[in-house]
Amino acid sequence: MASLGAKSLKRDDRRVIIHFDYDCFQKQIIVTCNYEARRHGLYKLQRVTEAQKKCPDAIIVLGEDLTRFRNASKENYDVTDMVDYNLEMLNLNSLQSSFFHLSRNDPTIGFKYDCSNVSGHTVPIHPVEALADRDRCNLYMRLMVGSHLAQHLRHQLEEHQGYSSTVGISTTKLISKLVGNVNKPKGQTTLLPPYTPAGESSITSFLDEHDIGKIPGIGFKSAQKIRDHVLARPAAFVAGLVYGGTTENVKVKDVRLFPAMGVELLEKLLGGSGAPKDLANKIWGLINGIDNSEVAKAREVPQQISIEDSYIRLDTMAEVEKELRMLSKSLLSRIRKDLSHVDDFDQPLGEEDGVERATNDTSQSSSLPRWLAYPKTLRLTTRPRPPLNPDGTRSRTFNRISRSCDMPSLVLNLRTSVEELSEILVQESLIPLFHKLHVGKSGWDLSLMNLCAANISLTAASSRDGAGRDISEMFKMQVHVLKDWKIEEDNDTTASGSGPAAINEDALQAVHTNLSIATEDEECIWQSDEEVASPNYTCAKCGLAVPEFAMTAHERFHDLPE
Repeated sequence: MASLGAKSLKRDDRRVIIHFDYDCFQKQIIVTCNYEARRHGLYKLQRVTEAQKKCPDAIIVLGEDLTRFRNASKENYDVTDMVDYNLEMLNLNSLQSSFFHLSRNDPTIGFKYDCSNVSGHTVPIHPVEALADRDRCNLYMRLMVGSHLAQHLRHQLEEHQGYSSTVGISTTKLISKLVGNVNKPKGQTTLLPPYTPAGESSITSFLDEHDIGKIPGIGFKSAQKIRDHVLARPAAFVAGLVYGGTTENVKVKDVRLFPAMGVELLEKLLGGSGAPKDLANKIWGLINGIDNSEVAKAREVPQQISIEDSYIRLDTMAEVEKELRMLSKSLLSRIRKDLSHVDDFDQPLGEEDGVERATNDTSQSSSLPRWLAYPKTLRLTTRPRPPLNPDGTRSRTFNRISRSCDMPSLVLNLRTSVEELSEILVQESLIPLFHKLHVGKSGWDLSLMNLCAANISLTAASSRDGAGRDISEMFKMQVHVLKDWKIEEDNDTTASGSGPAAINEDALQAVHTNLSIATEDEECIWQSDEEVASPNYTCAKCGLAVPEFAMTAHERFHDLPE
């Protein structure tokens, strides 16, 4: 494969991408810490004792509920069409009194803004060339319009949802994410032109100052191999952490200008069995600021859900079981929050529909969540520490090992508490998986454990993404929509519940259970009214009772030669 230079790479700068990075919600440390904690000298995976010494007032919280953060973080925007439309509507003679149209159909929906300047911070800070040529620079104008839309969205999200955010504006997801990191927290930054290779490209100069391991899309192991090759030796890592960063920065510029660096060399460094296809091409593009990947629409449910924790020392079965219980409780809670949903038209238990419903806590609520999806696979991953070297040191390793099994169906039982399900999951599934990874009750030392609910499949739904149509939801929606038109008949038949207007709650629950998540192994037998009413005839030759439609064929059978 021939090596590709930067000149042969082409970036699509026709888009305007706004990347939202939602700021920390909770003041937690060790597993994660907010900006205020970092300013006091705290950092991720720092020992609790060390953190308390540096900051006695630090709030230590066991566990975390990031559901609000996950829901919010699904909002990312490719605003190209909206920006282009507003660029056409601009009055270049009155930029300071511009109006941003949020709707093509209603010209009154939008907000006023000053389009004579970029909203928020910029990189570079003093874009002299861009400002001098802004009337003729279409890209500059589009980014400027996009910056005002980003400012408006940030204010709306903070006002209505309570989320503060950090935003980056550029033409690719890669650059938008990185430039957004420049002014954290609660700020926004736009990377201004020139983007082209002619002269000094702002993208190249911006990317060159980043460590190779900080580029989104370049994984830890890939960055480690590239860093070791450029240094011609293994890079030194921070001592004292369970796992941590390197003490030696190898910048993008060092990699990009390294002799013979290109796709062919990256293929040799990163290729091999199990390596993703076209990994070298992708990474070489990222090093040169090329990321033409589309902004995909956020999935209604995640592809997988994982929970992990790291440890200074984990080498006994009692400690392992304790940690598995904690991780499994978090995983089950995440599964329920992320994969189930209570419909807006569901009502509390009452006389109107009489349908019994269960929740995560059946003692406090009476609404039945509906599974949007369910995981098919349970995976346990560990990272064992290697044995000590003869000199008493221990080699650093980042290798993980894992085993999987079918996800037990009990996790879908919403009537059982998370604590009960966790204990069953640990004893019946997780401990057997652990023994497949680590033989015996001792002789190993783990630095990390991870639980993952994978292979998540959508249940039956009203959209084409689901595995079929959810008939029970159709019935419930029908009851909700037609409730205002319901006719009550005061007669014995309806009152007794045997008339056609009565709704059998057990039948409704059966429809939900049997048809919402149907399997190919289920056998359904359908019988039409015509078949039930069809009379049988007795064959004069053999005395067999035969339906009318089959008599002709039956007689021909007797006429066949023996």
